[in-house]
Amino acid sequence: MLLNRPGAARARFQFDLAERGLVLADVLLQNVQQRFSLLRTEIHSLKIVDVHIFRRRLVDHAEQQEEVPQVDANLNAVGVALAIFGSVDEMNLRLLGRSHRLTIVTHASPCVNQGELQIGISAPLTRSTAVLQVGSCMLVTMSRMLEEIREQPAALERTLKAELRRAERFKKFLEMRRPRLVILAARGTSDNAALFGRYLLEITTGIPVSLAAPSIYTLYNARVDLQDTLVAAVSQSGESTDTNIVLSEARKRGAMTIGITNETSSSLAKLAEHVFLVRAGKERSVAATKTFTGQVLMLYLLAYALGGKVRPDDLARLPERVEMALTLEPHIAALSERYRFMDHAVVVGRGLNYANAFEFALKMMETCYVVAERFSSADFLHGPIALVDRDFPVFAFAPTGVTWPAIRETVQKLHGLKAEAVLITDAGNREARFAGSRLIQLPRRLPELHTPIPFIIPAQIFTACLADQKGINPDHPRTITKVTKNL
Repeated sequence: MLLNRPGAARARFQFDLAERGLVLADVLLQNVQQRFSLLRTEIHSLKIVDVHIFRRRLVDHAEQQEEVPQVDANLNAVGVALAIFGSVDEMNLRLLGRSHRLTIVTHASPCVNQGELQIGISAPLTRSTAVLQVGSCMLVTMSRMLEEIREQPAALERTLKAELRRAERFKKFLEMRRPRLVILAARGTSDNAALFGRYLLEITTGIPVSLAAPSIYTLYNARVDLQDTLVAAVSQSGESTDTNIVLSEARKRGAMTIGITNETSSSLAKLAEHVFLVRAGKERSVAATKTFTGQVLMLYLLAYALGGKVRPDDLARLPERVEMALTLEPHIAALSERYRFMDHAVVVGRGLNYANAFEFALKMMETCYVVAERFSSADFLHGPIALVDRDFPVFAFAPTGVTWPAIRETVQKLHGLKAEAVLITDAGNREARFAGSRLIQLPRRLPELHTPIPFIIPAQIFTACLADQKGINPDHPRTITKVTKNL
């Protein structure tokens, strides 16, 4: 990025995006007041190769070089923070990283794209005084999880563009063969997507929906009558053994079968009569993010194909709404610092965002090693609220609409207990501002029907940032693999 205003300081960054990492090759700050300090030298596999500060006198241009010794980083911590305030004529900073991407975040201003530093001018600039303030700059290694979170707008747009036509064809097919029952089969994160699908399909189509219990087929070998039933298997990899067995048995029992997967050549794609592809691209982090939102989008399309009250034009706005949610990253990153030592929590949701409570809790468990319970707001008040005290954080999804009164009641009770509560909401929920809670608030009002995808984005960002705060690599949680095969 080049910042070049008349009389202003300039900042230039050049990046070499090597396959094994990223090199910040050149940082140039000219004609600014100087106070330079390394606040932390804690980074993942990242070494400060050299830092040179050049101070030039404006009268005779004599040069004085001050070197900061090479710093070998602590390989187990989070990032290196630089505070730069004012009056270095020129500063060159070169960083070399391996196996990680580098991103730069300023705490004082909105998050910027990778490789850019947003600079705030603290006073009017003249030729005689140039004051540049870069408030606590954090150079951090970026996990693949966070990178894939940021890829979601493009992934959703790509999926909708390709699969809407397939949904249109399937809609015509279903007009002649409308099912009396829908069964959704999934595991893990995909099971959370299926839980959302249950609410969405019943609300918008009126067709009863059940979540499959795979052990009925894999362990008990039960024979279930599935005539006039639509069975949809949801799997990121398409290789979940028990989910595939459910689908295979369903075909034998006369069910119509659908596969929703991210892998075109997977076993699931070969088993299902009708295949809907989540076109998220390869997901390298063990923690599923972009495939989860892709699956949720496919369930919207399934509801549309079944005649539900879902409009493709509204779905086309989801990528933009996810972009909006991504702008909250600096606020969420700063908030996550508060919970660095959190080891237990509760997540609450209701209705269409009930599944998000499960997904948020799962992400905290698998990437941050936080024991996270998840409840509907109704169930939470029937006993589990007794767990809560002022050291037991509660996270809640709080859209406007029919579920807000129940969430509000829960938050009010938490406030009475002096418990810590964090609400994920949007600008339409004005009451949430006065609920005595911390807010992660999307800047525009959203219809409740379309909140689940935009609302899960802040939760994903929070868990990725919290993992970094805890010194955990969210891409490779202990004992977990990307594909889980079990019966």
